Formats: sequence, structure tokens, C-alpha cells
Amino acid sequence: MANSSSVFSRLVSKLVDYQHACIIILSAFLISTSGWILMGRGLRNSASIWDYLHVYLGLVTAGLSVSMLITHCLRGRWRQMFPWLLADFSQLNKDLSGLVKGRIPVAGGRGLFSCIEGIGILLLVGVGFSGVIWFCLQGSSDAFMWRSYHILLVKGFIGFILIHVFCVCLHLLDFIKN
Repeated sequence: MANSSSVFSRLVSKLVDYQHACIIILSAFLISTSGWILMGRGLRNSASIWDYLHVYLGLVTAGLSVSMLITHCLRGRWRQMFPWLLADFSQLNKDLSGLVKGRIPVAGGRGLFSCIEGIGILLLVGVGFSGVIWFCLQGSSDAFMWRSYHILLVKGFIGFILIHVFCVCLHLLDFIKN
């Protein structure tokens, strides 16, 4: 019994190590192929492979998004990503005022980059949650409502991805400069 729990803990540890990469790959696939799917209230009887892949890989991504939120909130790390929950805007204000002066914000802490990352995780969880609810309610009249929420949150998440990539480039520029 102890051996199986150690195998499980090693598996969970590996999942945590690779969850960011898995979410990147799955999100890129889901976003890039979303134009190929035809779903309204739910999966049609004649659904294509793209419809099934989108739904079931989306469910996997929804689970990974929750695990990412949990792992990023463990041991008080939520204070870094969500300092606004504590009304702590000190480092965020410093980063924003520095940005106006042409300085790149510091990575980590409770600053701009961490807040952007926290908003991104919340958007990802929102995309996953709305997709799961849409899946569970397929065929009902509420399915279209959850589909619209899902699409709106996906657009927000795509915006986050663009901002996140820009922030990563700024961080790398700062790293190279120093």
C-alpha cells in the first residue's frame, strides 16, 4: 500500500512539473482548432473528430487548470498572484509607475507580472468551468448561454496569452540586459 502511494505522489509531482507545458500545448491546440468545430447546444450525432477532440481535451484542460490554480495557491503563494484580494497594491503601483518611466517590472513578488499571471489562471479556470457546464447542459436551453460565456472567456484568455507572451519577452530582455 505504501508503494502505491509513493507511485501516486511521484505521478502527481511529475504532473505539477509539466502542467504548464501541458496547458500551453492543449490550449494552443484547442484555440487553433476551435474554428473547425460545429457545436451549438452540444455534440451532434454526426460530430467530427475535431468536435470530440475539442470536448474531451477541453475537459482534460479544465482539470489541469484547476490543478494549476491549486498548486499556485499552495503555501501562501496566492498572496503573490492575487495581492488585490488583500488590498495590497504597493508593488503593483511601483511596477506601473516604473513602467511609465520606461523601467521593466520586476518578475515575481506581488507586482504586475504576478497579477497578470493570476488573472490568466482565473481566466483559464473560467474557460474550463464554462466549457464543463456547457458540456453538462448540452441539449438544454441553457447550453447556448454557457456557450456564449465560454466564447467570451476564451477571447479574454487569448488576450491574456498575448499579454503574457509580451511580458515573457520583457522579462527575457531584462534578463539579457542584466
